[in-house]
Amino acid sequence: MVDEGSGRQARVLLPTPVVGPLRSVATRIGLAFTLLFATVLVVYIGRAGYRDSAGGPISLLDAFYYATVTMSTTGYGDIAPVSPGARLINVVFVTPVRVLFLILLVGTTLEVLAARTRQDWRLSRWRSRVQDHIVVVGYGTKGRSAVKTLLNTGCERTSIVVVDPDPRMVAEAAEAGFVGVVGDATRSSVLRRAEVARAREIVVAVQRDDTAVLVALTARQLNPAAGIRAAVRESENVPLLRQSGADYVITSSEAAGRLLGMSTTQPSVSQVIEDLLEQGRGLDLVEREVRLEEVGKSVQEMGAPVIALVRDGRTLPFDNPACARLAAGDRLIVVRSAEHAKK
Repeated sequence: MVDEGSGRQARVLLPTPVVGPLRSVATRIGLAFTLLFATVLVVYIGRAGYRDSAGGPISLLDAFYYATVTMSTTGYGDIAPVSPGARLINVVFVTPVRVLFLILLVGTTLEVLAARTRQDWRLSRWRSRVQDHIVVVGYGTKGRSAVKTLLNTGCERTSIVVVDPDPRMVAEAAEAGFVGVVGDATRSSVLRRAEVARAREIVVAVQRDDTAVLVALTARQLNPAAGIRAAVRESENVPLLRQSGADYVITSSEAAGRLLGMSTTQPSVSQVIEDLLEQGRGLDLVEREVRLEEVGKSVQEMGAPVIALVRDGRTLPFDNPACARLAAGDRLIVVRSAEHAKK
């Protein structure tokens, strides 16, 4: 992936096919038999250079017998190379093939099984520890933007779980350091794999409005306490999504339309709004609690510009008379410079 703005060298990552352990082992067994048959062929062609302690010429069955006991390192010694040519073939061909044979059957098989065991152990360990995480359903344009904003606001990568039906999207999320779940998030079994029941927030960023409704409904049934944030294309679907359990709904198409309309008449205002929406660059909107030393003051006395006050679940503009005196438990929506925050 190319990490834009990081300055790191881009890497080309080719897709890796998902192969099950049984299929992987079967493939290696097939390669092992290929090496066995190659050894049989070489021995049978040079059968004149071998001697059987029981007497008689070396038959095709004898060649199979010799190759089998040699490749398995049993080596009874009843059939042995006696001519210089046969011994040279054993040194330069049979012995390396025997080593490859053992690597295929023993080393690689153990590696596959160990990798499966290690993955199962990591998954079990993650499930036992994950709690108060954020589940992002949909890793398209909206989902990736939501994840980027979460990271810019201080969320840890380990606290984000991505759910998407496309394995390529989940692989991209896993490569970026997130836990990924492949599956349809409208199914409760898929959301259970993401441990939705223990999640703190659920972000629904799917492409279709009807899918968003089903995801919100399923997630709310599994976790009545989590905050559900969803995006829809059409405003007429907002009430339905809220009835399904979403706490906050954004109409993406109308929001984009408002920015487009504003950019034609007030381009600078549009740029500032877009800047405010992108955390970590230029100006940022930050929500914070009123500090103890700020209780009793007005919003105009705050160091950073305050544009709104949240009190008892209501959002009040900065010029509301109630903002003349801050109270304990109030929350401020503050504009601050991202560069100043880094200092």
